[in-house]
Amino acid sequence: SLIRQTAMIYGHGDDLYRYKGLVRANFSSNIYQRADLGELKRHLADNLDIICNYPEPAPLSLEKALADRLGIGTDNVIVTNGATEAIYLLAQNCMRKYGAGDFYNVIRQPTFSEYADACRACGSQVVREKLTDGRQTVRWLCNPNNPTGGVVPAAELLQAADTEPDCLFIIDQSYECYTTEPMINDKEAACRNNVILLHSMTKRFCIPGLRLGYATACSRTISELKSLRHPWSVNAPAIEAGLFLLDRNTGIIPDLGEYLAEAQRLYHTLASIDGIDVCPTLTNFMLASINGHTAAELKDFLITRHGLLIRDASNFSGLTPSHFRVAAQGKTADDMLVEAIKDFCRLH
Repeated sequence: SLIRQTAMIYGHGDDLYRYKGLVRANFSSNIYQRADLGELKRHLADNLDIICNYPEPAPLSLEKALADRLGIGTDNVIVTNGATEAIYLLAQNCMRKYGAGDFYNVIRQPTFSEYADACRACGSQVVREKLTDGRQTVRWLCNPNNPTGGVVPAAELLQAADTEPDCLFIIDQSYECYTTEPMINDKEAACRNNVILLHSMTKRFCIPGLRLGYATACSRTISELKSLRHPWSVNAPAIEAGLFLLDRNTGIIPDLGEYLAEAQRLYHTLASIDGIDVCPTLTNFMLASINGHTAAELKDFLITRHGLLIRDASNFSGLTPSHFRVAAQGKTADDMLVEAIKDFCRLH
């Protein structure tokens, strides 16, 4: 339906475009907001002539650079227009391989909505727990999980994959650079037939306006995905940015430990507010709820009174109208958020 299509497109965080000129601090995006991208901007400005020609039909140069960096073959990696394109390619490929009635997708909620949206767009079945009817199973996992901030240990996931060789594990590690918990590496995925990893250069390098992601898996799976990819799906500036950033291989977040410590401080400070409940987190963002009010009410108050933007998380499957999500921004901004939420609670 039109309503569902609208929700699929616009039902995400970081809706900064709605509030231009009003936002003093943006807590709605999980991406680090203080990244120094000056060097990248200068490089792209010096190479603007690339927009005068078509990019590579498939981003082979970036795939080779990634493969060399990761220590895997180019046949084990596919670069996509953000991790989102990889999600939709995977949903299409599962439908092509297994057929609509012969498999189902296991997606535990709450989690990133694109997994279920992509599966349903292809006409395949989505369930929350594994069924015991003998059909092919495809498990979709977000690790660290958006919006809860929880992390499943890499060893536990690999053991599950090895225990269930007939089950396909699609593991989205888009937020892997925002946690110190161990993650599955690409060599471990490439040597297994039933593990696919999704990665986000968008989040790693804090460049959400340049859509860049990639998937790693065994060569057969990657070949299947590449056969479904549209030509020119990754534009020339994105490819150039990816090559530039990989060549420098510099960390965008200056001190991850310090940043995560600030996220924990924000977590504990928010949890101390009467009427606010917060889920424990192992990354930079956290899921919370406000008692007796809706996240929409809180969001409107924060943006209009204080210029602070949060993520209304009520549209995540399994959550309620009171749920919202925030990502740590730094002590000064985080303290502004805490005081603004206290202000809302006092006035309401």
